[in-house]
Amino acid sequence: MLENRYWRNYELRKHVKVVEGKFAPTLVLKNATYLNMYVNQWLTANIWVYNERIIYVGDKLPDQSTEIIDCKGKFVVPGYMEPHAHPFQLYNPEVLATHAAKFGTTTLVNDNLSWLFLLDKKKAFSIMSDFNKLPISMFWWSRFDPQTALLNEESLFNTEDMLDWLAHPSVIQGGELTGWPSLLNGDDRLLYWMQEAKRKGKPIEGHLPGASEITLTKLKLLGVSADHESISGEDVLKRLRLGYQVGLRYSSIRPDLPKVLEELLEAGLTNFDQLTMTTDGGTPGFYENGLMNVCIDIAIQKGVPIEEAYRMASFNVAKHFHLDELLGCIAPGRIANINILQRKDNPHPEGVLAKGKWIVKNGNVQELPSYISWEKYHIKPLQVNWDLGINDLQFSTPIGLDMVNDVIIKPYAIQTDITVEKLPEERDEAFLLLLDRNGEWRVNTTIRGFTKNLGALASSFSQTGDFIFVGKNKQDILLAWKRLKELGGGIVLVHEGEIISELPLRLAGKMFAGSMDELIVKEQELRGKLQEFGYQFNDPVYSILFLSSTHLPYIRITQEGIMDIKKRDVLFPATMR
Repeated sequence: MLENRYWRNYELRKHVKVVEGKFAPTLVLKNATYLNMYVNQWLTANIWVYNERIIYVGDKLPDQSTEIIDCKGKFVVPGYMEPHAHPFQLYNPEVLATHAAKFGTTTLVNDNLSWLFLLDKKKAFSIMSDFNKLPISMFWWSRFDPQTALLNEESLFNTEDMLDWLAHPSVIQGGELTGWPSLLNGDDRLLYWMQEAKRKGKPIEGHLPGASEITLTKLKLLGVSADHESISGEDVLKRLRLGYQVGLRYSSIRPDLPKVLEELLEAGLTNFDQLTMTTDGGTPGFYENGLMNVCIDIAIQKGVPIEEAYRMASFNVAKHFHLDELLGCIAPGRIANINILQRKDNPHPEGVLAKGKWIVKNGNVQELPSYISWEKYHIKPLQVNWDLGINDLQFSTPIGLDMVNDVIIKPYAIQTDITVEKLPEERDEAFLLLLDRNGEWRVNTTIRGFTKNLGALASSFSQTGDFIFVGKNKQDILLAWKRLKELGGGIVLVHEGEIISELPLRLAGKMFAGSMDELIVKEQELRGKLQEFGYQFNDPVYSILFLSSTHLPYIRITQEGIMDIKKRDVLFPATMR
C-alpha cells in the first residue's frame, strides 16, 4: 500500500515479481491505445495493474488468470488532476472527491484553510491521513495568510505551525498567496515561510489579479512559482515570459478559460508545457457535469491540440508539483489513475480507475464506501448556547457596502434611515450583520445590491465560520436565526414570517452532509429564490463567502470591523455584545 507517496521495499520486490510472471496482476487493460506523455504520441500496449500501481506497459500479456478488459477501439489517458481545489464550497472534501472521480478527475490538490478554522493541527493532520485512504489522490496546500482580518490570527498563522504544515508529506504547495502586498512591504516572516517551502521543493502559488510586470517580477524574485489569476491571453503570456507556471481558470465566478484560450491561440502560442487548468472552487451547480473533463473539452473545442489538452490536466500538473514519478502519465511505477474514453476528442470517460479501483466501469458508477468519520473529529451540527436578540440589530454606521459584482464591493454613504424595523422595498439596500460564532462581538452595517426585498438570509457558511445576516426585516432576521440554530447550521431564507428556503450544513455549519447531487438541487433552489428577490449577479454563495475576504477590493466586513482594504484601516470596529 502506498504510504506518504512511497511503497515499502517488500512491495517493490513483489511488483518486480509480477513483471517476472511470479504473481498475477490484478487487472490488465488489453489493446489499449494510450497517450504516452514522454513521447507525446498515442501508442498501443497492454497495461498491467497490481493493486494501486501500474506495473507494466508493453506488448506482453500475463500467463496467469486475471481480470482482463479489452480496450480495442478505446483510448486511454491518465486520470485528470485538479491543481487548485477549494473543497469546502458547501460540499465537503470527500463528496467533492467522489463526485469529481465519476467524471475522471482522480487527483485533487486542496486548500487547507478550513482545516485551520475547524481543527487543531494534530486533528487536521489525522484527517488528512484518513483522506489518503480514498481511492482518489488527495493533496493539500498550506496557506500563508487567512484571506481576512482575524482577531486571533497569530494562533492560526505562526512559524511553529507553519513549518509543521510545510513538512507534511500530503502538503505539496505553499499558498495561495493572497497576502502578497505585505510581502512587498517587508514582511520577512512571510518571506521566511515561503523560502522554507521552496527549500522543501514545494512551489508557491500566487494570487495576483491585475499585477503589473514590475510586481510580477518582484514576486518572482521573492519565490512565487505560479499564478492562476490571469483574465486574458495577454495576462497569461506576461506570466509565461517571466517564468511562471500558469493555471487557466474556468470557475463559477470567473469562467475565463474559453476566451483566454482563444486569445492564446490567436497570439500563436504553440508551447503549452507551463499551462494547467483549474475550476478554482466552483460552487456545486457548476460541477454538475464534472471538473477537469469539462475544461479539457473546452480546450479541444477551442483548437488546442488534443494531446496538449490532456497534458494540461494531467502531466503538466504532476510535473509542477514534482509528482510525475507517481501521477500524470501511464507508465510503470505510477499510481493506476486511468480514464478510458470512447474517442480521443471526447474527454468524458466511460471507465475510470483510481488507485486501481473501478470508480466507473463500462459507464456504470460504482458505489464507494465512506472513508471519513466526521464524528471522530467532532465535526457535527452546530450547538449554539446563546441567542441573537433585537438589541443586536441596532444599525447606525454611516458607511455601507455596495456590490459591484459577485465579489467586488465599494463603500457608499448610507442615506436611508436604518434605525427602523424594516427597510423600504424601494431602496436597494438591506441590513448586514456579521456575528461572532461564539456570540462575543458583532459588526452592523448595510449592503446594497444583494437583495431588493428579501426579509432575511441567515448563514453559518462564511469565510471564518462566523454568522452572516442580510435582509430588510429585523423580525425575519430573528426567525431565520432561530431556524438556523434548529438546523445546526446552514443557509436559511425567510420572507414575511415564512421560511421559504433552507440549505442545511450539518458539518460544522459549513459543509453539506449528503451527496453532491442532492446539494446541487438545494443550491439551485437557493440561487433561484435569491434571484427572485432581487439578487442581480451570478453566484450568491461566493458573494456570502467573500464578504470578509480582504484580498478583494475595496471594503469588507471582518472580525475587526468594517475595513478599508487599500489602506488596511478599520473604519468602524466591531462592537462587543
